[in-house]
Amino acid sequence: MGPAMGTPSCPVHHVQIVLSGRFAVRMDDGEEMELVRNDVADIPPGHDAWVVRNEPAVLIDFAGNIDAIGVPREHERIVASMLMTDIVDSTKTAGRMGDQAWKQMLADHNHIVRLQLSRFGGSEVNTTGDGFLATFRSAVAALRCAAATRDAVREMGLEVRIGVHTGEIEVMANDIGGVSVHTAARIMALAGASEVLASSLTVSLADGSGLTFDNRGTHDLKGLERPVEVHALKG
Repeated sequence: MGPAMGTPSCPVHHVQIVLSGRFAVRMDDGEEMELVRNDVADIPPGHDAWVVRNEPAVLIDFAGNIDAIGVPREHERIVASMLMTDIVDSTKTAGRMGDQAWKQMLADHNHIVRLQLSRFGGSEVNTTGDGFLATFRSAVAALRCAAATRDAVREMGLEVRIGVHTGEIEVMANDIGGVSVHTAARIMALAGASEVLASSLTVSLADGSGLTFDNRGTHDLKGLERPVEVHALKG
């Protein structure tokens, strides 16, 4: 099961009773034991195990889900619209303002962005110090949130660049992954101050919304196999 699990030893904690046969266990520290009929064992993670002799070992696994051992769970994959933001010239602005004033400005910025995410149904994934990554179920909601965030932040004297992209992502415990996340980041990096750029897929999903765009052409983006067509959100 090692190749399937991707680990040199079993990472599962087992509590078992042997009904018949012989069952051997070796811990990562070298300790070994052999279990026989009616033996009860509490086996911590970090071990290997095998059947002794030719008789099958039959046991009850009270804890450890032995039926699923070696079958790693696939990451959940969903289609979502991603919004990624970044404060323009944040380092230069922080140096001009000083630590305390910048800290307050950044807190105000974060509050404004989170208000807009809440308003448009976005889910905050993480922050990058001076930017946000969020997901939306709707491409239109992501675009409207991007415009509202850009305008609200500009009113407080800051400018952000924003990228919006729709694609399939992997949902992990406290993060998301996949090529689509990298695409959103690359699109954001193309944007200028107070500009919202979106992929052609996101723009096509916004048909009928009343939102308008300027075509900014097709770009070869680092790390991506195919060129990406981007559009600037007007207004």
